[in-house]
Amino acid sequence: MSKNYKYDICIVGGFGHVGLPLGIVFADKGLKVLLNDVDSKKAEVINSAVLPFIEYGADEILKKVIANKTLTTSLKKEDLKDSKVVMLAIGTPVDEYLNPKTRQFLEVIKGFKDFISEDQLVVIRSTVFPNTAEQIKLILGENHKVAYCPERIVQGYSVKELNELPQVVAGLSKEAEDEATELFSKLSPKIIKTSIGEAELVKLFSNAWRYIQFATTNQFYMICENYGVDYNKVREAMVEGYGRNANLPTAGFAAGPCLLKDTMQLSAFNGNNFMLGHSAMLINEGLPNFIVDQLRKKYSLKNKKIGILGMAFKADIDDIRDSLSYKLGKILRFYGADILYSDEFACDPTFISAEEMLKQAEVIIIGVPHTKYESLKFPKETELIDLWNII
Repeated sequence: MSKNYKYDICIVGGFGHVGLPLGIVFADKGLKVLLNDVDSKKAEVINSAVLPFIEYGADEILKKVIANKTLTTSLKKEDLKDSKVVMLAIGTPVDEYLNPKTRQFLEVIKGFKDFISEDQLVVIRSTVFPNTAEQIKLILGENHKVAYCPERIVQGYSVKELNELPQVVAGLSKEAEDEATELFSKLSPKIIKTSIGEAELVKLFSNAWRYIQFATTNQFYMICENYGVDYNKVREAMVEGYGRNANLPTAGFAAGPCLLKDTMQLSAFNGNNFMLGHSAMLINEGLPNFIVDQLRKKYSLKNKKIGILGMAFKADIDDIRDSLSYKLGKILRFYGADILYSDEFACDPTFISAEEMLKQAEVIIIGVPHTKYESLKFPKETELIDLWNII
């Protein structure tokens, strides 16, 4: 590139669960990284070398890269012009009807247009609706270099997985592909080159596949409950010494900001003709209702003191986005139950401790299998609903 840039990478959406770990890891490799976002409070937290959310293995690295000044923050979109690579790690929301809000995503890109030149490489990291990369290039200009390199990490373990997982790389030009390959080769042990269309579907298929797997095991759980059989014992008998069933997950809430959203994006792309995806949604989103219906068969829920243990959307993290534990609580309150919430990681002044819940609740439902819950001693008189089979 002809210009000498102040930064190697600018990550737009850099304070979030995708952008921040990626920035930390690149900075740890010696690249100068600028995190660009809009939340001034998060910027203060990051600049003080503190993580704004749980990311295992990142604390010491963040302290080092902040001290070395290889990682800095910015709230100004004009700063994009000072970076060799502009990486987009912004959210791709869906509306109340679960349709992708692609236009909103593209409007954000239009807001950056004046600060991105043909000399820079634009890398899309966000999960996007198919053909979005082409639309971004139309917005920026025909001669701009655009690549798509989707993230496929597990939230909370990004720092570890970024150095271990192969990276899918696709470019709308050979130059974009080559530069993106060179960049991610600094992190990933293997680069997998695909077309843009293939890369877009790799990401959507991956999340839809996981969502369908969870729906399968949750449907099995419901069948067993209706039949009066312990699903966990059935599952254990299925997987023990039998490799073909080894990847069958335990039952439990399938939630968070990606799985359902990306499954619905895939459905929308295919003309709402994705029956497996829609069935998975009905099963996974219907699991809280099923649990409540099972309880109502036993007794009235009015004034029943019911505790939900775990409000995050997955184990051992603090992110509550789209957690089904909250949906479960709303349904239980509709039938008059007195609801108690607790979580080991998510902070909320209305939550009580797990120990206090053990004293107060008549029924306890494990919403998320945080590791600590495995060692809790539940009172014999308390009814325990353990979807995850962690006890």
